[in-house]
Amino acid sequence: MTKKLPFVLGFAASSGTGKTSLLTQLLPLLKQQGLKVAVIKHSHHDVEIDQPGKDSFRLRMAGATPVLLASAYRQILIAEHDPQLPVSLAEQLALLQNYELDLILVEGFRQEAFPKIELHRPSLGKPLLYPHDPNIIAIASDSRLPVPADLPLLDLNDIHAILAFILDYYQELAHD
Repeated sequence: MTKKLPFVLGFAASSGTGKTSLLTQLLPLLKQQGLKVAVIKHSHHDVEIDQPGKDSFRLRMAGATPVLLASAYRQILIAEHDPQLPVSLAEQLALLQNYELDLILVEGFRQEAFPKIELHRPSLGKPLLYPHDPNIIAIASDSRLPVPADLPLLDLNDIHAILAFILDYYQELAHD
């Protein structure tokens, strides 16, 4: 029996467009639909989740990588990366392979080839991504935009319309 691969869907946009805000609204609604959803968020910053003085921090500073902190409530995997090397989406997806997931939402990794919804706010003065990214499957905007007829334009402020689009797309892929 082959394991069903989760559907991966990205959200691509300039910083400050509202990707995380949209995901925090979508996640409870997707969970209400009975979907098991993970999120991968790409950061360009040197994030530090560990705290000096904690055992996991001390172990990592001593040279362990990765360090896996596990409890009955959650697990945290902390691994060092060479900042000179790019972080790939495929590597991050591989870390989730042992989880029974229906859907993996990705914030960032917009240069990689996988289905994405572009978020666009014309008021930010940033260019649209879709003309240069054939993996954009829809655009969610707070304004009407001149987009090709075959590219769905969603209302960025209508969370239920975005949810319906995601569910429809997910169902189409599930039946292929």
